Amino acid sequence: MSYHLIVQAPQLNDQALQQLAGLAGASHIQRLSASRARLSPASPTARAVLMATAQTLAVDVALMQDGLHFSDFGLLVSDMDSTLITIECIDEIADMLGIKPQVAAITERSMQGELDFAQSLTQRVALLEGLEEAALERVYRERLQLTRGAETLLAACKAHGVRFMLVSGGFTFFTERLKAELGLDYAYANELEIVDGRLTGRIKGGIVDAAAKRQLLIAKREELGLRPEQVIAMGDGANDLLMLAEAGLGIAFDAKPVVRAQADVAINHVGLEGVVGLFEAL
Repeated sequence: MSYHLIVQAPQLNDQALQQLAGLAGASHIQRLSASRARLSPASPTARAVLMATAQTLAVDVALMQDGLHFSDFGLLVSDMDSTLITIECIDEIADMLGIKPQVAAITERSMQGELDFAQSLTQRVALLEGLEEAALERVYRERLQLTRGAETLLAACKAHGVRFMLVSGGFTFFTERLKAELGLDYAYANELEIVDGRLTGRIKGGIVDAAAKRQLLIAKREELGLRPEQVIAMGDGANDLLMLAEAGLGIAFDAKPVVRAQADVAINHVGLEGVVGLFEAL
């Protein structure tokens, strides 16, 4: 099996490419665009040093199998908060109550893997008790933005028959709206309990935690008759690690260090278009 190195950054310079080519043992540098290059061949044994060097050069690198195309996959499973969208919804909801710093601190500890996700979510949601449901709509309309390159990635999924599944530790209020607006194939998240137009501070039903994300990926993969290597998963927090490990290609997107260390590929410097950029010409 032969490999090449994909290098991506907002703007690539020749010096960085030459340095990476030397480390990868690559004899050929092919510039694919101003922000993307292919170095070949590349040695998988050089992965650790390539990843470390990429950090110092502020570029994204990925060792990819020769001949692998985006259309070889049948399912892409994505986290929502800070992955498909730029915000953490629960932090912005908390801002409506003037308690964003307290909730954001719990969110960060959970994302870093310092707190059990289910416990941290229960604590954070409890702090939202009494908030009007209208505040959720304000967050969706006024603060939620797609991550740069999301449209490119979604268009590629539609063009090449790759199903897109949103699996979030966030809330159905947001995932269902995104599913409808963006034409996503599937969406799963936690449901906030709302009574008389106000949040009760509780979650309805089971919590979508790390184990649930993994199981949802497996169930959809089997439903679609796909092999593990035909699935891409991407996320940014510790809650995504089990899901990423279950996929043929696990992508850490603008992720916490614990996630970057365990994922197959880390994307830190380009947008979600960088997911499509990993693969051979479409």
